[in-house]
Amino acid sequence: MVNSNANALGIIFPNSYDSLVPELVSERLMASIPFAGRYRMVDFILSSMVNCGIDNISIIVRKNYRSLMDHLGSGREWDLVRKNGGLNIVPPFAEKTVKVFNGRVEALASILDFLMDQKEKYVVMSDANIAVNFDFKSMIDAHIASGADVTVAYKAEELPRSVIDSKNIHQDLYYTLDIKDGRVTELNINEKADGIQNYSMNIYIIERTLLIEQIRNAYVHGYVYYERDILTPQIQTLNVQAFEFKGYTARICDMKAYFDENMKLLKDENLDALFSPNPIYTKIRDDNPTRYIEGAKAKNIMAADGCVIEGEVENSILFRGVKIAKGAVVKNCVLMQDTVIGEGAHVEYLITDKNVTISAGKDVKGSDTYPFYVFKYQVI
Repeated sequence: MVNSNANALGIIFPNSYDSLVPELVSERLMASIPFAGRYRMVDFILSSMVNCGIDNISIIVRKNYRSLMDHLGSGREWDLVRKNGGLNIVPPFAEKTVKVFNGRVEALASILDFLMDQKEKYVVMSDANIAVNFDFKSMIDAHIASGADVTVAYKAEELPRSVIDSKNIHQDLYYTLDIKDGRVTELNINEKADGIQNYSMNIYIIERTLLIEQIRNAYVHGYVYYERDILTPQIQTLNVQAFEFKGYTARICDMKAYFDENMKLLKDENLDALFSPNPIYTKIRDDNPTRYIEGAKAKNIMAADGCVIEGEVENSILFRGVKIAKGAVVKNCVLMQDTVIGEGAHVEYLITDKNVTISAGKDVKGSDTYPFYVFKYQVI
């Protein structure tokens, strides 16, 4: 791991954009959604922070966080077991009204005392809905060099149609940036524009003392969202700089995007782009290597450890412990951990959650435009 103290602490908001994939977050949160064979979404942003020398990281959870805690444990796989700093999972706070926080302002207000006690000069904030190998060191360096109050990362790309059409638009806001000479002149909320946009990645860098001041003032006024309620009204008075990220991103914004972003990783150039230049760490599960039993056929697949393949598999992502029985045919599928495809079954365009069983002889098919999703522990 890269050991260059970044003089920054990290804060991750793992529940952001849960509403865009309700099927996947019924018992987990966005950050713990399985991705790319053996990883969880949180692994990418967490590893990126660690690789850039950020070793004091807080994850402020809202709900459904048991699977995340199970995955992260003490933080050993990310080298975050330490006396000072390390990994800090903050449970949801509740006011007298027992109202769990909604936006970043309320979330950060719950850890103000913690922030005041820290020594790092900068705070790096991020959601966990984007799988990315992010260079935080370059962003911090750019922030310092520009003299910015706040720096925001963005990707120049088209807005996903599912985000534009989302019915939960007031629950999970998205932002595009107007930029002039590197400075953000306008923060557009839920823009419905076509073509290439400066699409915010919701990754921010700010001085810790300024953030404390902002959150304290905003919370008193009952504000909820950091971007909408703090940055937007002050966009002309604060020096908000834009940092363009040109690397590979996989943004999860609905079930179709989840399916597509997994399938894209079957192309070597995409896989290499996501997993370089720095390593991505994850929870280690001691499994045997994937076994291909005599008669098995496999073409263009990604298979994690512990899989047993006796049937035919093509264009598919297999998570740990997936079993495909003799005579079974699997095409264009994303099969999560410990899925079992029974003898003679035929499945196409399928997303199975953990511990799903497709019974022998069953024929289950979705389509390219609408993959069929099977909930955790279901038997079909």
